Amino acid sequence: PALRENFITRIFACHDYQQQMQDGFNVAKLVDFHSRYKFLVMAHSPVAYRELGRLVASATLFNPAHLAERYLNDLMQALKNIASRKQHANVLQHLQGFFKKSLSSTEKGELTDVIHRYRQGFLPLMAPLTLLSHHLRQYPNRYVAAQRYLNPYPEQLGLRA
Repeated sequence: PALRENFITRIFACHDYQQQMQDGFNVAKLVDFHSRYKFLVMAHSPVAYRELGRLVASATLFNPAHLAERYLNDLMQALKNIASRKQHANVLQHLQGFFKKSLSSTEKGELTDVIHRYRQGFLPLMAPLTLLSHHLRQYPNRYVAAQRYLNPYPEQLGLRA
């Protein structure tokens, strides 16, 4: 299942990238795309997360055609890695941080506990994702809502366990 999910994630990321750039590549589009995919990349490869971040930050130094191709290639390489529980938990904790002023201490404790229990292998990934989605509906945050980590492909595929 993890290999299939990984493959499907790459297909949808590549398609999204091509859709984003269909009218021509520019740095603003790359920044927008990267800002939506950064946590997904972080889950699959913390090293690639940092490297892609540096690449985007220095985007104006590169030939646009070369940059467009390099970014997509590096993204696909990063997403080939299977995300571990530890890496997912790290991303979930980062996303939890966006709600630190919104959540009550009870809600924070519950989310922290669910992420911890997921990391230890007692809960499936859907448990913290569902709770995070609940908090996102309760306390809207456009930046978090735009993150492809939360929905890397259509939910109807039912791949996330």
